[in-house]
Amino acid sequence: MSLLPKKILYWYDNNKRILPWRIKTPKNKKEYYVLVSEFMLQQTQVKTVIPYFTKFVKKIPNLKSLSTSNEKKVLKLWEGLGYYRRARNLHKTAKILVKNYNGKLPKKFEEIIKLPGIGEYTANSLLALVHNKACIPIDGNVKRVFSRLLLINTSNQNIDNEIKKITYKLPKVDRNADFAEALMEFGALVCKPQNPLCKICHLQKYCKFFNSGNYISPNKKFSIKEKKINIYCYLNKYKKEIALTKNKNLSFLNNFKMPEIQMVVANNNLKKKGWHYLCSYKNNISNIKMNIDLFYKFTKNIPKKFNWYSVDRSNHEFIPSFTKKIFKKIAKVYN
Repeated sequence: MSLLPKKILYWYDNNKRILPWRIKTPKNKKEYYVLVSEFMLQQTQVKTVIPYFTKFVKKIPNLKSLSTSNEKKVLKLWEGLGYYRRARNLHKTAKILVKNYNGKLPKKFEEIIKLPGIGEYTANSLLALVHNKACIPIDGNVKRVFSRLLLINTSNQNIDNEIKKITYKLPKVDRNADFAEALMEFGALVCKPQNPLCKICHLQKYCKFFNSGNYISPNKKFSIKEKKINIYCYLNKYKKEIALTKNKNLSFLNNFKMPEIQMVVANNNLKKKGWHYLCSYKNNISNIKMNIDLFYKFTKNIPKKFNWYSVDRSNHEFIPSFTKKIFKKIAKVYN
């Protein structure tokens, strides 16, 4: 394990992806780019984040402009990326940094973790990437790399503490930021959760998982579980309106306007009196794959906490793309 930093950094220098937040920029802009990317990358894959990040920093180029932007603008730029609480927390964090820290990210863990939307992982990541501190942000990629290298049981509740102890004993390097990114990058590109590239891995010699003979064949197939969702839309027949309320059943779209949603067990043929089946379709948000059955009912009376919204003019306020897809499906009822 003593050669791990050297081996990982060598691999990183020759294989790292070119990402927009990794480009060389002045220190203040680099700090802003890292902050925005870290919030966007929470629960979202890199390839999904790239176009949103590029658009976001083009429209809001620095921390001060973010702190003075109104929330609707921030949410509009975030639209389609999902988990909108991240956008609100990023906005709040920018305001706090400008007001209390002269637009700079604190150098102490205890101060960073108090900022909105920042937990232990993001705090360590920011300390490493922005301030080059010897902190290892332990995400799923890093956890997987160490669990395979040392055959640590991933179900062990103390795995994070075990990894911290291991990294603390590793030889110190000057490139803490690169080392942290290299571990995450290696887990994402080589030591992947499915079909890891064991046969071409630079760490074969030191990997207990590989040398145990249990490495995963690249031909092995993995099944993907999908969620079944029923969506019920209350419609006003003559005014071409749909009833929306703040969602409470889908955590990734909490507090955003949408129809009634019920999570149901796959193949459960749930029936409701007066509801008409419209169509079925698929919708993917981040790592969630959904099979959706869409139902509708004409009514003049809607449940409490619902409000009518025009199907033809769905852009008069911020509505997530998840709901906009429903608008397009429902428009067919009126055609």
